[in-house]
Amino acid sequence: MTATKIYGHRGCMGTYPENTLLGFQKAIEQGVDGIELDVQLTKDGEVIVIHDEILDRTTDGNGYIKDFTLQEIKEFSAGVNYEHFPGYDEASWGAERVPTLKEVLELLEPYDTELNIELKTYLINYEGIEEKVLSIVEQFGNGRKIIFSSFHLPTLLRIKKLNKYAEIAWLLDQRISHPQDYIQSLDLEALHISKQVALSDAFYLKDFFEKIRVWTVNDKDEIKQLLDLNVNAIITDFPERALFYRSERKSFV
Repeated sequence: MTATKIYGHRGCMGTYPENTLLGFQKAIEQGVDGIELDVQLTKDGEVIVIHDEILDRTTDGNGYIKDFTLQEIKEFSAGVNYEHFPGYDEASWGAERVPTLKEVLELLEPYDTELNIELKTYLINYEGIEEKVLSIVEQFGNGRKIIFSSFHLPTLLRIKKLNKYAEIAWLLDQRISHPQDYIQSLDLEALHISKQVALSDAFYLKDFFEKIRVWTVNDKDEIKQLLDLNVNAIITDFPERALFYRSERKSFV
């Protein structure tokens, strides 16, 4: 039986600036099995790693990603808004910039870390984002396991049409009927299910926990519960914490 994997949500977003090279590097150093990140398209068609459709929350810029070129976005700090974090370092965090997907893949190059790329296409229809993401992954993915996820099912179907070998996962924050039927008929590698759904009725998912990744799990008891259920992966803001609980369990076996 394979142990539940631990994925760092947007890197280490509980302790470091989210979706930054700094946060991804820290997650790797902590020993994560995988990293989860989000991608959007700039005005000039570059794939960048940022969660929101606007710059306001995570950078010192403001406005929609789609209205800025990559060069313009690189002018903003992706770390300066996190001065409330205990480990805040003005010099190094302030220098963080919104990374491109290519830059993240280059950072990951020496490691065998799995990567979950969430395409943020359910609010803005970024034309051609699927082709662009697949092209970057093909060039710089280094053969690692990469899962493409989205709440927007057509995005996943387009990815599968472009590359039948691509591993796709549907993001869900509500219960669906006969999940196994969706997995088989859409050729899903997994379902990425919110912790509220996963923990409210574990029996509902009991026959395919190996196909379930659960987000976003930060509570000690919930992490331990999902480790006991042996889901495929736990996606967490505090990977170091989840990795500790997993190692703690192994020591009792």
